[in-house]
Amino acid sequence: MWTFFWEEVYADGSICLDILQNQWSPIYDVAAILTSIQSLLCDPNPNSPANSEAARMYSENKRDYNRKVREVVEQSWTAD
Repeated sequence: MWTFFWEEVYADGSICLDILQNQWSPIYDVAAILTSIQSLLCDPNPNSPANSEAARMYSENKRDYNRKVREVVEQSWTAD
């Protein structure tokens, strides 16, 4: 399983995105969903994090947050 360290991703890999969960409607097309995910990447919501450790680190120390993200990504390159 691929590990992801980001404040908007739960431990099971699901994304904390309202339109995918409690605000889902069939009117959303793939473009709308991808735009919403892109928005979360650019502007995460620290008030409703899926990963509280990542959210805290993002808010308090971006250098450590970026280091941790880089470590997790690099580890995923060698994981089986």
